[in-house]
Amino acid sequence: MNPTTFHKSRLATSIALVLGVAMPGYAAADDAAAAKEDKIEVITVTGIRGSLIKSMDTKRESEGILDAISAEDIGKFPDTNLAESLQRITGVSIDRVNGEGSKVTVRGFGPDFNLVTLNGRQMPVTTGSRSFDFANISSDSISGVEVHKTALASNSTGGIGSTINVQTLRPLDSPGQKATASIAAVDDRSTDKGSTTPEVSALYSNTFNDNKFGILLSGSYQERESGNQQANVGTGWRSFLGKVDDNWGAGTAEWGGVPQGNQVNRPSADEVYSVPQTTIYKFEEQQRKRTNGQLVLQYSPRDDIKATLDYTYMRNDIDTQYNDVSAWFTFAPSSSVWTDGPVSSPLVYSETYDAKQDLSMGAGDHGVRNESGSLGFNLEWEVNDKLNLTFDLHKSEAENKPNSPNGSNSTLSTAGFVRTYAATDFSGDLPVLAVGGGNAVTPQDMRVTGSVFGNARNKSEIEQVQFDGDYSLNDESTIDFGIALTTVDNHSQSVNVQRNDWGGVGKAGDLDPSWFPAETIHDKFTANGGNFSSFTGRNFDVLNKIFMWDFEKVRAQAAKLYTPAGYKGKGDCGNDFCPSTDYASDTDRYTEEESQSAYVQYNYRNDWKGKPYDLHVGLRYEQTDVTSTSAVAAYNRADWIADTEIALVASGQREFQTQTGDYDYVLPSINFNIEIVEDVMLRAAYSETIGRPDYVSIQGGTVVGTLANRSGGSGSSGNPGLLPLESQNYDFSAEWYYAEASYLSAGYFRKNVSNFITNVKVDSTIYNLANPADGKKYREALAAVGADAAAIRNWIFANYSKDPSVNVAGKVISGKTGEDNTMIFKIDTPSNGAEEETIDGWEFAVQHAFGETGFGTILNYTMVDSGVEYDNFILKDQPALVGLSDTANAILFYENNGLQARVAYNWRDEFLNSRGQGTGANPQYTEAYSQIDASVSYDLPQVKGLTVYLEALNITDEYIRVHGRAKEQVLSLIEAGSRYSIGARYSF
Repeated sequence: MNPTTFHKSRLATSIALVLGVAMPGYAAADDAAAAKEDKIEVITVTGIRGSLIKSMDTKRESEGILDAISAEDIGKFPDTNLAESLQRITGVSIDRVNGEGSKVTVRGFGPDFNLVTLNGRQMPVTTGSRSFDFANISSDSISGVEVHKTALASNSTGGIGSTINVQTLRPLDSPGQKATASIAAVDDRSTDKGSTTPEVSALYSNTFNDNKFGILLSGSYQERESGNQQANVGTGWRSFLGKVDDNWGAGTAEWGGVPQGNQVNRPSADEVYSVPQTTIYKFEEQQRKRTNGQLVLQYSPRDDIKATLDYTYMRNDIDTQYNDVSAWFTFAPSSSVWTDGPVSSPLVYSETYDAKQDLSMGAGDHGVRNESGSLGFNLEWEVNDKLNLTFDLHKSEAENKPNSPNGSNSTLSTAGFVRTYAATDFSGDLPVLAVGGGNAVTPQDMRVTGSVFGNARNKSEIEQVQFDGDYSLNDESTIDFGIALTTVDNHSQSVNVQRNDWGGVGKAGDLDPSWFPAETIHDKFTANGGNFSSFTGRNFDVLNKIFMWDFEKVRAQAAKLYTPAGYKGKGDCGNDFCPSTDYASDTDRYTEEESQSAYVQYNYRNDWKGKPYDLHVGLRYEQTDVTSTSAVAAYNRADWIADTEIALVASGQREFQTQTGDYDYVLPSINFNIEIVEDVMLRAAYSETIGRPDYVSIQGGTVVGTLANRSGGSGSSGNPGLLPLESQNYDFSAEWYYAEASYLSAGYFRKNVSNFITNVKVDSTIYNLANPADGKKYREALAAVGADAAAIRNWIFANYSKDPSVNVAGKVISGKTGEDNTMIFKIDTPSNGAEEETIDGWEFAVQHAFGETGFGTILNYTMVDSGVEYDNFILKDQPALVGLSDTANAILFYENNGLQARVAYNWRDEFLNSRGQGTGANPQYTEAYSQIDASVSYDLPQVKGLTVYLEALNITDEYIRVHGRAKEQVLSLIEAGSRYSIGARYSF
């Protein structure tokens, strides 16, 4: 909106002039000259108050509904992590990884449906989703972030929730020489083995030749050591209807092979019940090194031409180590205490075994590197008083690749075969595991079992050309127009070296006991768990012992002892105890997405009975073509290797597939704004937008899990023909700018969304593999010994020892073509649904500065509702919206006499974070979470430009908990602790 439209006071105008448009604390040369000519007293406002004024002015003068965050000074963004700053905005919530902000959700739409641009350019991502990971970018060179909540024809498509534009500093926006440097020490209290780590950054900006040429150079380096404690339920919970009598944990006269009396409050036939897959305690350490840099060159030979060349570099190296202990439930005869229905969960789930089972203790040591670079060129040309043209070109690429000798992901498992029973109490926040014989396990009991060494690399390249212009028809009317060509190339490759010796290799005593130091478990958690009080008449031995064993020593010894002579392993090291870089032997997927767009927007500004208003009517056309080529591994045999595990044997060949898709849309938008009375804005908007499917969903090729069970296998396949989500958006907002740095706003939004993507399970006999657990031998054993898997296998070994498909010594039963039935795979395939869903909500915000006291507050609350919610009683995938939740923020700040302080409270209500678990279409809910952060800084009067500061995140050590269909069905509890940093910043 044209700033002259508003009746600002002289003071407000002066402040706006001083703050400029890109670098807080400095006025642009022409603004300063105008202020001098008008003899306006110029007051420089920086710091928290200056940032809030600039953000408020950006919001007030926007063409639609928008929120913004501005830097408090050059090189000083409100938070060191952009996502943690964005969560302070009304309607914005974030996902955290290892306690640090990572991705954003806006108005209930998850990271995939919020388009993040850097200086208006689409950025590549390597996660398979479309979401930008804010943990990869430093905030030191950021001047501001704008969150566009309503669509304009000129905005790139893809953001149903919002379009988020991250703006970096430009030297010609702030003429003269300026520099800043900072150093900090970070203490992450969550790490068990790490120490205080450094964080340094510097920025230099200068202009030359009468401000015609400018250069800006910035760089930052950050090390962080962190850790977390996790309690997980493996691949998830398996859910069934009580009336079904042939599933794990189910039965009519008996339940799990035991009388009904062993099931306290047994679910009825018309209820849904769920059983856990496993219980795991995991302790993780992580080291991160983040490097950012930016070079900006600008040249403006005349006032009407400005050229910008910039390069942005980001790198994030992440090394991870972990140890875990787990008990895998085999769904043997069970005794359980159940909650009431209609969705019933065990308060205590307990199994007893005839033969001793494994107590598994795994470990991993792996690393990845996320690296990206963006080279861009921008040319602005003011052709004449009526026409302005802008040309923008950038080529950007991002890559995620292994950065460790053990690959991008590694798991090596050991086990002591001591378990006589396993039971978990799910009545508290923390699941409590009891294992018969678990606390008596010794290092001498431990044997090497299975392992997986995985390498995955993903590369994304974007080439984008944008041409924009605006033409002034008269004093009231302008036309914006533009075209863009965008090509996104994604290439993902992966290869796994997997040993399926989960039953153990070698013998007890093969491993040095000194490699297995014992530690306790429950003193590492702060969350409360149950004590098995609901299970009467039996005592349980709560597991409180874990071996934090040395990954590298055990790996090297295992490779030495368990690699047969002359065997050429799949790993690059010559055995199966390391990763492979032979990506050609496994999964290789390439996807190209080409988009062409054009837009036109008519802008009209005038007064209606003395009330200034503006109208923006636009039309945007989008056409997209998708081509996906995939090469995936093929298999030629299935081996039954353990009671519940069937391993697929690769053929050594790959299958190639190519699939295509395309779509085009015409997307209208209308934004109307009116200053109905002085300092009160009313806004109304309508638009149609699209949200493209994530990159994984549009990848072709079918990938199956290398481990199946007796009932069959599973797999997944992409669908390049998927259509994007379509949304019709209605927005209304009222904003009252009643004082300097103070405003009050309320808004309503409604989105009618269709084309939701759900996963459909398709039965497939891909590879035509004979199922060794579904044939003549299996049926004979079933009739002879019953349904117990171990007994069935032993019967087959005893009665078919001379059958070529039965390897008694190796404890392997292979599928036999012509005798065994073909294995059925349940293939998850994404598909567009026909349902339309309505999402609506209210946003309320107040920002208030208490006069000259230095105190101020920011309060906001967002209520979001959906017409379709996930029904926990339905055992199939549903088109429910992931990430939908209410959010609230409360910030109190103080700024006076060089002292700045801020305390921020952030809350997010419970939300559905996924419609699937490892067990299939079973939901995951992240429970309500709140966090308190604080920061304080002081400008030392003795040294001009020197500021010392202290920051604290998650002061109260809150943890994140995820559950399934019921609260008792915990999936993960993650404690990531608090983080503190102390540092100094010098500007000159």
